[in-house]
Amino acid sequence: MLIAKGEKDKMSAYSSVLMLSAWGFILVVSSFLFFYIGYWLDGLFNTAPTFMIGLFLLAIFLCIGRFYQEAWLKRDK
Repeated sequence: MLIAKGEKDKMSAYSSVLMLSAWGFILVVSSFLFFYIGYWLDGLFNTAPTFMIGLFLLAIFLCIGRFYQEAWLKRDK
């Protein structure tokens, strides 16, 4: 099946929008997951919001770092 150049450009634009929405979903899910694990650890060790905030920020930092790494690799192609 042959794809015309105009259609390929349109598909490329859609794939980048889809990729951004997938990264947004991953960011939200991982943030909530790490937040919940931190909440559980805080209840277990009776520490204020230490683990909850720390793991939440770790999840955000890791997701943004991984997104940046993938974007940097795609830029070279």
